[in-house]
Amino acid sequence: MFRRRFWACLVLSVPVLLWSDTIQDWFGYTAPRFAGSDLIVPLLATAVFVYGGIPFIRMAIPELRDRAPGMMTLISLAIFVAYGFSMASLVWDLGADFFWELATLIDVMLLGHWLEMRSVRQASGALDALAELLPDTAEVVDEEGDVTERPVGELSVGDVVLIRPGASAPADATVVDGSSKVNEAMVTGESRPVDKEQGDPLIAGTVNVGDSSLRARVSATGDDTALAGIMRLVAEAQASKSPTQLLADRAASILFYAALAAAVATAIVWIIVDRSLTQDTVARVVTVLVIACPHALGLAIPLVVAITTKIAADNGTLIRNREAIDTARRITVVATDKTGTLTEGRIGLVGVAAGSGMDEDTALASAAAVEGDSEHLIAKALRDAASERDLSTSSVSDFEVMKGRGVAATLGGTRIEIGGPRLIEQLDIDPGDDLLQFATREGDEGHTVVYLVRDGEAEAAFSFADVIRKESSKAVEALHHMGVEVVMITGDSEQVASSVAAELGIDDYRAEVLPEDKDRIIDELKGPDAFVAMVGDGVNDAPALARADIGIAIGSGTDVAVESADLVLVKSNPLDIVRILHLSGAAYRKQIQNIWWAAGYNIVMIPLAAGLLAPWGILIPPALGALLMSISTVVVAANAQLLRNVDLDG
Repeated sequence: MFRRRFWACLVLSVPVLLWSDTIQDWFGYTAPRFAGSDLIVPLLATAVFVYGGIPFIRMAIPELRDRAPGMMTLISLAIFVAYGFSMASLVWDLGADFFWELATLIDVMLLGHWLEMRSVRQASGALDALAELLPDTAEVVDEEGDVTERPVGELSVGDVVLIRPGASAPADATVVDGSSKVNEAMVTGESRPVDKEQGDPLIAGTVNVGDSSLRARVSATGDDTALAGIMRLVAEAQASKSPTQLLADRAASILFYAALAAAVATAIVWIIVDRSLTQDTVARVVTVLVIACPHALGLAIPLVVAITTKIAADNGTLIRNREAIDTARRITVVATDKTGTLTEGRIGLVGVAAGSGMDEDTALASAAAVEGDSEHLIAKALRDAASERDLSTSSVSDFEVMKGRGVAATLGGTRIEIGGPRLIEQLDIDPGDDLLQFATREGDEGHTVVYLVRDGEAEAAFSFADVIRKESSKAVEALHHMGVEVVMITGDSEQVASSVAAELGIDDYRAEVLPEDKDRIIDELKGPDAFVAMVGDGVNDAPALARADIGIAIGSGTDVAVESADLVLVKSNPLDIVRILHLSGAAYRKQIQNIWWAAGYNIVMIPLAAGLLAPWGILIPPALGALLMSISTVVVAANAQLLRNVDLDG
């Protein structure tokens, strides 16, 4: 609504400015004159008043009804007085009119409200593009294996859909057959395609960019999908107000009463001085009321909010609660979950030790080959590690799962067994000092150790752990540099927690914590001088996210749509926490600067417009006051734009 009204009123305002006597005097030109040209300004200004100004007057009615005049009341007062005085000046020649000021005032206010309504929607720009990628139809596979085409809106949970190479997932689903690569960049920010195989989740709208088809069972449709959940967060953010926006509203309320008091005082003083009600006195009273309207104040917060939301979205953060981004600068303690937050939430190879008969690469390639047909998490970790090192694996035969011990297979005519300490015990093998020292050291850090046995001899050992995110160490270091304490809260063992905390340099950690106890720990961390942010995956951590001063959900896919979080880090990058703190501080400073400039201008200009310095020959004519007010708006807008230059990594 505001966008359409803004552009229409802006077009109508151009001839109002061109044919305004005040503007012509300032710039020294004469607008073309013809029959009826004298009516251009009042008629078009009236159109702007009705089409663009009436909505503000309507919005002021609830404020007046609640006896809480604010921004809308102050805007409406200025619009009404400017229009009424200007129309009266046509009849009684009051010496000035405010038609051009009325038009530009309405234009600026419409622009401010358009920006405010648009600000959070900008955060969902990538999501809107994702929604456009959703197919209109889906290929559904029935129990007999036949494929039929069905509208996406008719899909049900449990349906099996076929996703061919180049096609998009029509709904949230879980892969039941096939393996391929999927592009999730539109949702998670991950630039590289993600491998998907049986059991892996698919997000609606993500694209199969591999060479193979996937069959997936639908887990959520329509409003229950991750994308729909994110859209709900955006809608909630749009409806919320930040503390600085509330501060601007309070400033507007104070200005309303100050303007009325100044107008009344101006009238009384000048009537006493002039011993009558003169045109100059009326002009001064009206100038006071018009100048009191917060041109700049109306843009001070919306512009900063719009830019802040866009910057946050560009850096992978969805703002659900504007108050959170406004107050994140106050954070003194970051409490964070481990699994899925500081770590990737998947088992990965973290260490390799080879005996005298085999080098590390040969050991890893052999282990990956033997584990080629296994679905175990450690098997997948071995295959992934071999792939990352570009190691080729040979075919094996006689693959066997040894219950309780591990797996075995024949590779190049040699029997190779892979398993944990129990395998070594049952085979009664001495791993040797080097492998034993490796196993002891890794075990002390809470890592899982498995051995590779070739022809009855232990030739290598591998250690596995939850893979720590590459960005976690930098994030912890940056938070410390900002004076923020980091506390890790995890349900893992003391050994694992101690190892991760030591590797990341974390101040404090709590291990073996049950999900229901995280809430209690957050409550303990909070205090008069502590402002706590909880960072978690938004599922088991929901109570703690709600208890914290600010809840930050980190994760991708369906975990993004977290109802208990204030901020959502879509890219699962801990460094985004640091960026949010920097952005919050920078945005707050800009908002306060804009409020001080806008409100301070009014505080200074109202007395001058009232004629406070008239005894010394200093008067502010209505036209000059209007010009200075417009300049203040430009200053506020320019100051808000400087937010784009903030270094969020600094």
